Amino acid sequence: MSDVIQILSDNSASMSRAIHHLESELTKIRAGKASPGMLDGIMVDYYGNPTALNQVANVTVLDARTISIQPWEKTMLQAIEKGIMAANIGITPQNDGNTIRLFLPPLTEERRKELVKRCNGEGENAKIAIRNIRRDAIEQIKKLQKDGLSEDACKDAEKEVQEATDKFIALVEKHLAAKEKEIMSV
Repeated sequence: MSDVIQILSDNSASMSRAIHHLESELTKIRAGKASPGMLDGIMVDYYGNPTALNQVANVTVLDARTISIQPWEKTMLQAIEKGIMAANIGITPQNDGNTIRLFLPPLTEERRKELVKRCNGEGENAKIAIRNIRRDAIEQIKKLQKDGLSEDACKDAEKEVQEATDKFIALVEKHLAAKEKEIMSV
């Protein structure tokens, strides 16, 4: 029976990680408001090593549409600019010799719809991950049944796995609805 409990807790932890990944991916999708999280994942060349942008500069939000990047070394300005351009986030950096500013243009209706599609794609990836986790857990439970676990205990465990799956899929939907509302509000 402790094997079943272990499978259920692993299942829940894995699904939580899938939700956490979805949240981090949705943070990177801009919704019209400036956010330092938009620049997460942007790598810059720091003396030959790819390094996260927030490791070589201070990233702050000046107002709703402006992000300021203050490098800790002035020599990093060009590398940061190249990293932002290579990341293809749709924003051209403005370099004034000391800081880099990113001015977020207002989103058009067409661009908003594209962003919603991208969010839905991320949501679908999260749902697929959750379903794969469910499938793996159910396979492990069936294996335990072959090894001697009672059929009732297996059915109960499978039911718990399905309930967890439904709960996490609903959580994905909730995150997507909130992000879509954020993107579509003008």
